[in-house]
Amino acid sequence: MIETIPQLFLNTVNSFLKEDLLLYKAHNQYQSLSTQEVYDTVRHLALGLRKEGLQPEDKLILLAENGPKWVMTDLATTCQGGITVPIYTSLTPEQILYIIDNSDAKIVVCSSPELWEKIVAIKDKLKKVKKFIAFFDLRAADVLTLNGIIAKGKKIDEANPHLFREIALGIKPDDIATIIYTSGTTGAPKGVMLTHHNFVSNVTTCAPLFQISDKDTVLSFLPLSHVLERMVVFCYLYKGASIAFAESVETVAENLIEIKPHIMVSVPRVFEKIYSRVMDNVLTSSLIKRKIFFWALKVGRRTIPYRLNQRPLPRSLHVKYNLAHKLVFSKILDRTGGRARFFVSGGAPLSPDIAEFFYAIGLTVLEGYGLTETSPVVAVNTIDNMKFGTVGQPLPGVEVKIAEDGEILVRGPNVMKGYYKMEAETQEAFAGGWFHTGDIGFIDEEGYLVITDRKKDLIVTAGGKNVAPQPIENMIKTNPYITNAVVIGDKRKFVSALIVPDFEKLEEYARFNKIPFESRKELVSHQEIQRFILAEIDRMTPSLSSYEKIKKVILLERDFELEKGEITPTLKVRRRIVEEKYKDLIDALYRED
Repeated sequence: MIETIPQLFLNTVNSFLKEDLLLYKAHNQYQSLSTQEVYDTVRHLALGLRKEGLQPEDKLILLAENGPKWVMTDLATTCQGGITVPIYTSLTPEQILYIIDNSDAKIVVCSSPELWEKIVAIKDKLKKVKKFIAFFDLRAADVLTLNGIIAKGKKIDEANPHLFREIALGIKPDDIATIIYTSGTTGAPKGVMLTHHNFVSNVTTCAPLFQISDKDTVLSFLPLSHVLERMVVFCYLYKGASIAFAESVETVAENLIEIKPHIMVSVPRVFEKIYSRVMDNVLTSSLIKRKIFFWALKVGRRTIPYRLNQRPLPRSLHVKYNLAHKLVFSKILDRTGGRARFFVSGGAPLSPDIAEFFYAIGLTVLEGYGLTETSPVVAVNTIDNMKFGTVGQPLPGVEVKIAEDGEILVRGPNVMKGYYKMEAETQEAFAGGWFHTGDIGFIDEEGYLVITDRKKDLIVTAGGKNVAPQPIENMIKTNPYITNAVVIGDKRKFVSALIVPDFEKLEEYARFNKIPFESRKELVSHQEIQRFILAEIDRMTPSLSSYEKIKKVILLERDFELEKGEITPTLKVRRRIVEEKYKDLIDALYRED
C-alpha cells in the first residue's frame, strides 16, 4: 500500500521502466530522461543534500522554473524527510524574503541567473539560510551547484547502495512533505502544511478516476509551485505516464503540437483565450466558412445529451457529426496535438458556455474544485460523470457539506495539517471539526457541487441584494471584445464593472465605425465605445436579474499585471487590490450617478 511520496516514487521506478519518463526542450527539440536516469539523479541528489546538512523536517526553498530538475529536486528532498517550500518565480524579492524567513528554511535552491538576482537583493537578510544551491555554474564561493551535490551523493551511494531506500522507506505518512504559501488574494500568505498522506490520498483517488496510464503522454505547463500541478505530476508518476514540460506559458500552443498530449491540466484563462481565438478566426472568415462553422457547432451541441449519457447517436446525427468533425472540428483539435483524451480546468471557475463549446467540438474539458489546503482536489467532473456548470461530485472518501450561510465545508484525508506557525488561523479554519473553504456553493439534487463565489467576494448592494461576481464575470469574458472583467458594487446602489478590452478587436471596431482615437486612453474614454461595450455586456447577460445587471463600465487602458500585484501567479484577480488601485475612478463613476 502506497502511503508516502517516497513509496510512490519507488513504485514508479519498480513498475514503469521507460526511456521517456520526463521530457524537456533543449536545442530546439524535446529530449528525454529515462526512469533509470531519473531514479539515479533523485537518489544521488538526496544523498548529496543529506551530506550538505539537510535533515528530516528541514525546509528547502525551491525557486525554479518548471522542468525535470524541479521534480527531481522535490523528490530528492521529500524522499529523505525534508520539506519542500516552493516559490513562484514571478514573486518579487520582498515576497520571496517573507516566505524564506517565515518558513525557517535552511537551504535555498535557485535555477537561473535571473532568479539568482532576486536572491542577491535579499541575501544579507537571510540569516537562517545555511546553504545556497544553483542549477547552473555560478562561480561563487558560497554557492554550491546541483551537479556538484549529485556527484557527492553518487560516491555515498556507491559506498552504501541501500542507504537511499532505507531512508526513503523510513518516511511516515503523517510527516510534512511540503509547505505551500497561499497566493494571498485576501491578505498575507499563509504556509499550508501538507503531509505525505494528504498528497498520496489525493493521488490514489484521482488517478483511477481519469484512467491515467503509462501509455499516456502529458503536457505540464502550470507552475509546479502551484499545488494542482504538483499533485497531478505525482499522479502521472504514480501511473507511469510520460511527462513533457512546456518551455513556458508563451510556447504552450507550439508545445501542444510537438508533444501531442493525451492530457493537460490548465486554468480557465487558457481555455478562454483558445475560445476567443477560434471565434475571432470564424468571425473574420468568409460568409460560407462562417455558415459551415455554425452549422457544425449546432450539430456538435445536439450530440451533447447523447454523449454525456453514453448513448449512441442516431444514425443521421452520427453522419452529420462525422462531417462536422472532418470540415471544422478536426482543424481546431489539431492545434491541441490531435490526440487529447481530455483536459482539466482548475484554479478558478470555467464558464459553462466555454466548457460546452469544447465538448461540442470533441474536446472534453473536466472542471474540478479544490484549494491548496485540500491537496488540492475536493470534487471533479470525470468522463463518466460530468455536468456542465458544476465542479463534479466530491471525491470518494472526501466529505463535503454546506454551512447555514452557504459556505462549503470539507473533511477528509486530503485536508492539510494546518498553517505553519499560525495556530489561531488554523483553529479558525477548522472550527467545528470541518475545514472552512471560504467558498460559497451548494450540492444539487444529483450530488454535484456548484461553486457560487468566494465568501469574501460576494457583493451586497445598498438595497441588500446579494450578487456573486464570478459567474457574471465569466459570462462577460466570453465576449470577443472583452479580455478581463471585475464586477464591483459592494454597498453601492447598482452593479458596475471594470473592463479590460481586447484592444486589437476594439481598435478594429473603432476604425470601422470611424471613431477617432490616437491612444488607448482616448479609445477607452470615448462615450460611443463605452456604450458599445455596455451593449455587448447586456447581450452576454440576458439571464441576470435587474439588480445583477451591469449598469455602468470603466474601461481600463491595460490588463491586470502580476508584477503590480493585481493578479496571482495562477492568474486570479486580486479583487481588493484592483478595487483599491482604481478607487478614484470607481468613486467618480458612482458620483456621476
